[in-house]
Amino acid sequence: MARIIGGLTSSHIPAVGAAYAKKQFEDPYWKPFFEGYPPVHKWLAEQKPDVAVVFYNDHGLNFFLDKMPTFAIGAAFEYENQDEGWGIPALGKFRGYPELSWRIIDGVVADGFDVCSCQEMAVDHGFSVPVQLFWGDQTKNPIKTIPICVNTVQHPVPTPMRCYRFGQAIGRAIASFPGAEKVVILGTGGMSHQLDGKRAGFINKKFDLMCMEKIVDDPEELAKISTADLIHEAGAQGLEFILWLAMRGCLNGKVKRLHQNYHIPISNTAAGTLLLENAA
Repeated sequence: MARIIGGLTSSHIPAVGAAYAKKQFEDPYWKPFFEGYPPVHKWLAEQKPDVAVVFYNDHGLNFFLDKMPTFAIGAAFEYENQDEGWGIPALGKFRGYPELSWRIIDGVVADGFDVCSCQEMAVDHGFSVPVQLFWGDQTKNPIKTIPICVNTVQHPVPTPMRCYRFGQAIGRAIASFPGAEKVVILGTGGMSHQLDGKRAGFINKKFDLMCMEKIVDDPEELAKISTADLIHEAGAQGLEFILWLAMRGCLNGKVKRLHQNYHIPISNTAAGTLLLENAA
């Protein structure tokens, strides 16, 4: 059967995509951020996963405030990265894996989650930046991908616990898929940041580091935080941490932390990178 081998986290800030395109890896501002990725590259080269399931939030490319599904799962053969106006070069098309997508969709619906299934879907920087950070040029090193959008924009948004349970349902669906695929799960976004309002520029390092600890060994307790408290502690856009909880829900109860990096600030955002190896 298919097997989830690990979970990864990464920021998906548009400015990161621009810095990557300009190869600013040694720039003093960017170097501490990019230095968090080589250990993950090494692990991916050794493990050679076949599929990446990517939790991210759509930034208006597919859905907007008038139509915002709580959960949307891509079920296409390919996903085109389109220009959003951030000055990031479009990365072309990413390979899909509709057979596994439909297994996930059927599984989560049977588990009580109503989702929007997307047989056509464009992907924005929330998806493309993390995939590029981990795998580089997809024209040379393609990996099959399954994009999963979670609403972090239009309230009411799903609670942290709901996202964690959603991830658990996805984990069960993947484990039921016949085949020998090795799957890695990406939780993207964050960490603490707020881009507007009176708290614009807000970062909470203490809270971020607590989350990076608890998500490893005590995710169930971490998921009990309310949406309001998460926004208070992490900022309006720090709500994206629910994407990390969805990733963690896909994994087993026990995981091994192989690598961690935390850096502030990158474009007024706290950026965290984790490599979690799934227990057998």
